[in-house]
Amino acid sequence: MRKDTRAQLLGYSSQIAMINGVDDAAQKFTVTPTVRQKMQERIQQGSEFLSQISFETVIDKTGQKVGVGTTRPIASRTNTAGGNRRIATDPTSTSNEGIYVCAQTNFDTAIPYAKLDNWRHKPEFQTLLRDVILKQQARDMIMIGWNGTSVAATTDRVANPLLQDVNKGWLHHLRTDAPARCILDGALTTDPTKAIYVASGVEVLNAEGTNAATAKADYVNLDHLVHDLTEMLDEWHRDSSDLVVIVGRDLLQDKYSNILTAAANTPTEVEARDRILTLPKQVGGKRAVVVPFFPAKAVMITTLENLAIYEQEETRRRLFRDEPDYDQVANYESANLAYVIEDYGLAALAQNIVMGPKPA
Repeated sequence: MRKDTRAQLLGYSSQIAMINGVDDAAQKFTVTPTVRQKMQERIQQGSEFLSQISFETVIDKTGQKVGVGTTRPIASRTNTAGGNRRIATDPTSTSNEGIYVCAQTNFDTAIPYAKLDNWRHKPEFQTLLRDVILKQQARDMIMIGWNGTSVAATTDRVANPLLQDVNKGWLHHLRTDAPARCILDGALTTDPTKAIYVASGVEVLNAEGTNAATAKADYVNLDHLVHDLTEMLDEWHRDSSDLVVIVGRDLLQDKYSNILTAAANTPTEVEARDRILTLPKQVGGKRAVVVPFFPAKAVMITTLENLAIYEQEETRRRLFRDEPDYDQVANYESANLAYVIEDYGLAALAQNIVMGPKPA
């Protein structure tokens, strides 16, 4: 490492120690609440998607959901003249579906000396180093939220490239805790009460199941699928003006392919991964979006504010140190996090969906 690079790093390390009230950032410490809040704000500001979902700080590692959104109507009338007592109820209650569990998540990063030497002359050296760490944390949070299925004692990034084993994400919780709000089976089914048929191929199974032997697709168009998913929401949520349809890339019609191509070919392709792409036409009468790392053959209806990330207070810990044995500088950071859908009645999911042309 060059001498002037080391001077820059010493300044950065001293700044970390000072704002957290510790003597040495190379000794593990708990990030102060004020600094933690600023870090969270920067993570959200660096991601259009994370800036629109909810972040909550919780006291306990496990507990009841804390979202302040209402989950049911509150208007009523009671015949008090007949001796009945008016009873107030909690409109934010999620009953027995309200448990969250935070799991420790490590965000450990290392930057080689050679790369730091190339950054040393930049006046924004400290900001650049900070943002590299926070931007990847943001991407990882999104990836876990959509794809997480387990909490492994030791994670395997090769076997789980979408961080499936780091924590349980939003879709996993919906599939596990509210399966009635999910279309998941991935095999041909014949339910005459619903237009839900999961398989792969060309012909769409009709409602009577008379072509069960040849049907090979689920839906003719996304509008039909979104209609069915909307019916799976609690009735008082179905006409909510802030509902969005989150669409997997593989389910988009050809007329939308130019949007995805343009996003992929921008000079800041990596930054595009943090963006929300809004489709030019509504789907099923609702705003339709493409979000980072969402499963390619899935559709979800909810509000973005219904998705939350909880962080247990006083669990964000950090250590920043020089590691000359590896010619790098390392940042070790962790926090206890939980991915929460505040109201399952405001969410519906379809996965393993294949679109097909209308049968002759």
